[in-house]
Amino acid sequence: MQFPRRYPRLQDAEIAALLVATIAWGRRDMILRDAERMLRRLGPSPYEYLTRGDFTALRGGNVHRTFFEQNLRHYLRGLRGIYLRHESLNAFFALKGAEDAWDVAALLGEELLRANGSPDPQCIPLRFRQSALKRLNLALRWMVRRGSPVDLGLWDFLTPAQLHVPLDVHSAATARRLKLLSRMTNDRKAAEQLTATLRQLRPEDPASLDFALFGLDLE
Repeated sequence: MQFPRRYPRLQDAEIAALLVATIAWGRRDMILRDAERMLRRLGPSPYEYLTRGDFTALRGGNVHRTFFEQNLRHYLRGLRGIYLRHESLNAFFALKGAEDAWDVAALLGEELLRANGSPDPQCIPLRFRQSALKRLNLALRWMVRRGSPVDLGLWDFLTPAQLHVPLDVHSAATARRLKLLSRMTNDRKAAEQLTATLRQLRPEDPASLDFALFGLDLE
């Protein structure tokens, strides 16, 4: 969350949140290091970097694990197409009527395909309808939840009540130990099942309980 919080401009924070969430897997120290390095490539304003088309200079360098500069270029080219037609990602998703991460993934996937001519599973999973979309749900939690000391609350096309829990290996394992989740595969159905359970406890903001699941150590 430290990365999108650096930017006072909405568009810069949107881009930073999506990109950092996209590489949010693996060891935390590596994620922080590589997010820092990635955003440094984009200069003081990711939005201006993107709209100028400077990403065309990105070649084959590594960004994070299996995510490379060509994947970053693919993502930025698609986002540029949105910003050329809409003031912000929030305005774009609101206009399209996105209701969850899977709608967001579909819309982003269409734009990436339109701009690049081919999909890139490093940006949006090819089978995104079946995926838990942990990283995209994480970005949505950051950008939608309001009144939080952690999340930014900059997007209003969704309400906190519509969010799904960002389901990673640790939070899923913790949820199973607590008998909150019975499904054994970490997929979309599991994310929906866990969120439905947590919605019974906190209907107005089920994703807020992600902090407890992520922080608990029941080993």
